[in-house]
Amino acid sequence: MVIGRTKVLHLTSDRGKPRIIARDADVAQGVEFLVALEPRFGRVVEEHGLPPLRRVENGLPSLLHIITEQLISLTAAAAIWRRIEARLHPFEPTAILEIGHDEFRQLGLSGAKARCFHAISKAVHQGELNFALMAEMSDEAVAAMLLALPGVGPWTADIYALSALGRADICVSGDLALQVAAQDLFGLSERPGSRAFLVIAEGWRPWRSVAARLLWSHYRGLKDLSQALK
Repeated sequence: MVIGRTKVLHLTSDRGKPRIIARDADVAQGVEFLVALEPRFGRVVEEHGLPPLRRVENGLPSLLHIITEQLISLTAAAAIWRRIEARLHPFEPTAILEIGHDEFRQLGLSGAKARCFHAISKAVHQGELNFALMAEMSDEAVAAMLLALPGVGPWTADIYALSALGRADICVSGDLALQVAAQDLFGLSERPGSRAFLVIAEGWRPWRSVAARLLWSHYRGLKDLSQALK
């Protein structure tokens, strides 16, 4: 099944860097492109308005927050993060490395996530993970840097590139909410897995990050959740 046309465009700034979504106007530009390409996206805009920016700061706290959200409900993640934020602020890598796994588990993290917190903090401390440098990298280089970190998988890397770096063409193909939303919006017989979602989303280049925002809005509508996200 083909959804939309499959012409691929390369969206870069005048200096050849990846296009960044930094303002509501950037989201609106992407929405205009996608609605013309796939009119069913227009239903989402009609029901929920333009999707929010979903931007967070580029830095260690944001990456650790995304790690916290992996594979658990948003409600549970929010409760755990409040405890972590109170304990770890101002998120100095050396201070995080001094916290034992038992204490992380008491805060609500699994053993695997505690090890990931340590691995990421160590990489930052040793200069192997540089957030300022990452902001200047290509999407592919960003993914490679993040995926090299223990405990960081494709979903985490994609969410970070989309929300913290503001990249315009990130396909979060492994996100369950996006898959559920795509199945409903496009009338698919079954929920597309990661590979099938990638095929569907290929036609949404160079605005796959905005398509994700639209599908998240649709998902929240399906679940009667608030659309009030930053």
